[in-house]
Amino acid sequence: MATIKKKINKKGVAWRLDYYDPGGRRIRKDFDLKKDAEAYLGKILAAKKEGRYYDVFDVKKESQVTFDELADRYVENFQGQKCFSRLKYYLVDEYRGTFGGRFLSQITFLDLETYCNRRRATPTRTGTPRADSTVNRELSTLRHMLNKAVEWGMLKNNPFNKGSRLMLKEDNQRLRFLTEAEIGALVKECLPHLRPIVEVALHTGMRRGELLSLKWEQIRNGFIYLEGGMVKSGKGRQIPINDEAARVFREVRRGNHLKSPHVFCDSRGRRFYDVKHSFASACRRAGLEGFRFHDLRHTFASHLVMNGVGLKAVQELLGHASLAMTMRYAHLSQGHLQDAVAVLNKLGRSGEGKKNECLKSVHE
Repeated sequence: MATIKKKINKKGVAWRLDYYDPGGRRIRKDFDLKKDAEAYLGKILAAKKEGRYYDVFDVKKESQVTFDELADRYVENFQGQKCFSRLKYYLVDEYRGTFGGRFLSQITFLDLETYCNRRRATPTRTGTPRADSTVNRELSTLRHMLNKAVEWGMLKNNPFNKGSRLMLKEDNQRLRFLTEAEIGALVKECLPHLRPIVEVALHTGMRRGELLSLKWEQIRNGFIYLEGGMVKSGKGRQIPINDEAARVFREVRRGNHLKSPHVFCDSRGRRFYDVKHSFASACRRAGLEGFRFHDLRHTFASHLVMNGVGLKAVQELLGHASLAMTMRYAHLSQGHLQDAVAVLNKLGRSGEGKKNECLKSVHE
C-alpha cells in the first residue's frame, strides 16, 4: 500500500511517497510538489500492473530472480547426479520452504546463519540430534546453488561470502569398529536379506552404495571390479574376493537364481535401495549402540591392520585417494612400531665390541 504524506522540515514543505516495490522492499521518496509525488505514484502503480516495474525503474536483472527460479534451474541441470535422488532432491525442497518466493538479491548472510542455527537445533525424523556433518552437507549444497546463480547471471554476489565461515567443525576422527564377538552377534541378528550384505561388507570394505548397486557382471576372476563412476572417489578399483565372501556370493546366487542383474535383490528380483532400518534394528537386537553401516568399512580396515596388513595395501583396498586418509588406522598396528625400533637394537654395540678387542690386544 502506498501513501503520500506532507513533511515539514528546515528546508520547507515536502511530500513523501512511501511504498513497497514488488520484492517487498520499502522505498521512501521526497518531492517538492504534491502533484509530482502523485504522478510518480501513478507511474509505479501502472508499471506494477503491467508487469514492467523493473524495466520502467531500471532495476538490475539479477534483482528480479526468485529463489524458486534458481531451484528449478538447479534441478534441471543437476538431477543426473548420483546423490541427487537420495539427498539433494529433499534438500532443495527444504530450501524452498525457507527461501521460496523471495528474490535472490534479498537473501542475506543473516538469513543463512539463521537457517544454519535452525537446522542444527532441529532433530532428525527419528528424534535424534542432527549431526554437524549433516548441517554442513545442507549448507554445502545451498552454497553450491548460490554459486551457480552467480555463474548463471542470476545473482551478483553469493551472500555466503559476506560473513564468517558457517561450516561447523566436524569430528572426522570417529573410528568405531567391531570386535570378533560383536561381529558374530550382529551377523546372527541380521534378517535373511540383510545378512549377506553385511557379511560382504565385512570382507570387502565396500561402501553401502557400492554394495547395493553391485551387479553379477562385476564379479569375475576372483575380484570385484568397481568402475570410476560407481565409487565416491571417481577412481575405479579391484577388490580381491576371499573365501568367506566367495561363499556368500555362491549362497546368494543359489537363492535368487539370477532373477536380477543386481547381486542383492528381493524374491521378485527387485534390487535393494536402502537397508537403513533393517540394519538399525539388527544393531539394536545385537546390543550395538551408535554403530553405523559405514562402520563395517572401518571394521574391515581395522582388522586388516591389526593382523599385520600394511597401510598402503589397506589404502588400495578401501580406494582412499591419499594415504593420509588411511593413517587413522595406523595406531592399531603395534607390530610395525616394534619393527621400526628393532633396527636400533645393535646401536652402540659395535663400538663397545671394538673397544673390547683393542683392550684385549693391548693386554696380550
